[in-house]
Amino acid sequence: MATIETRTTDSGEKSYRVKVRLKGYPAQSATFDRLTDAKKWAAATESAIREGRHFKTAEAKKHTVGEMLTRYYSEVLPHYNEKEQKERKSKLEWWRQAIGHCLLADVTPAAITEHKAKMTQSAATVDKYLKNLSHAFTVAVNDWGWLEDNPVKKVKSPKLPRGRVRFLDDDERQRFLTACQQSSNPTLYLCVILALSTGMRQGELMGLKWQDVNLKDGFIILHETKNGERRRVPLAGHGLELLRDHAKVRRLDTDLLFPGNIHANKPIDLRKPFEKALQAAQINDFHWHDLRHCTASYLAMNGASLAEIAEVLGHKTLAMVKRYAHLSDGHVSNVVASMNAKIFGGV
Repeated sequence: MATIETRTTDSGEKSYRVKVRLKGYPAQSATFDRLTDAKKWAAATESAIREGRHFKTAEAKKHTVGEMLTRYYSEVLPHYNEKEQKERKSKLEWWRQAIGHCLLADVTPAAITEHKAKMTQSAATVDKYLKNLSHAFTVAVNDWGWLEDNPVKKVKSPKLPRGRVRFLDDDERQRFLTACQQSSNPTLYLCVILALSTGMRQGELMGLKWQDVNLKDGFIILHETKNGERRRVPLAGHGLELLRDHAKVRRLDTDLLFPGNIHANKPIDLRKPFEKALQAAQINDFHWHDLRHCTASYLAMNGASLAEIAEVLGHKTLAMVKRYAHLSDGHVSNVVASMNAKIFGGV
């Protein structure tokens, strides 16, 4: 039952003290300036208690952000690959330093926004910090019942710049591939061809093992990807031919396709050969990750849909590949022209 007590100050101002008492539960109380607000709170609180929702807030008063992160590290992070674990933990440790001492019940969107304003990193990096914290809170809400709402969801993300689209045109690509062929490192050319033809990330490519490569049917299975899901990567054309040749001279002291010269169980480091090839080809403002942009751009220019590009690159949504949409304008125009010719051709 709820009771509402009216209180009047010496100046004549009224306030309303609400108490909610249900058998088997601790009493709850709150004070309001308006009677209508007091009645609404009383009804909502009684309903929440009967439905077992209200006392989740009690859990939020028992646990700190630091405790939430500690549990997150032990129960959630192990499901990601080692690299992803390190990246997520480094960002979450920043939040531990900032608000780790706070009770979950005291963490508000305003408090998170205040700390966000102190960050000096790029907008994209700040966005990653927020998303990592948000996921930890979501787990605490959905899986552990430590609080009712995720406060990070109400924090506005920084405006992100347009995604980078740097790809090699036909002349640049030819110059660069020639430089890779002439490199003193015999592995560079093969790795660049595979990167261009498959869209694999550098870590995915360098971590390949022979047991995950099917040269007969032409595909690779990636077990450790950025989004945590396995991905099947098609192999075709020149890249498949080169990889078959590479398999004939594979090293027997390691499972890696591209082992280092000194440590056979560590991937080869191609940074210096890659940079030298870029210099020899006179190509500026280009990074290894841009080979992935090349793959997506070439797919778009050859008529692939955004859904197909996302599948090749291993993106769960189309958001990350919309940056390539303008490159397929010609294909879209042809599709629209074809549709119009079919339905209006006889008009």
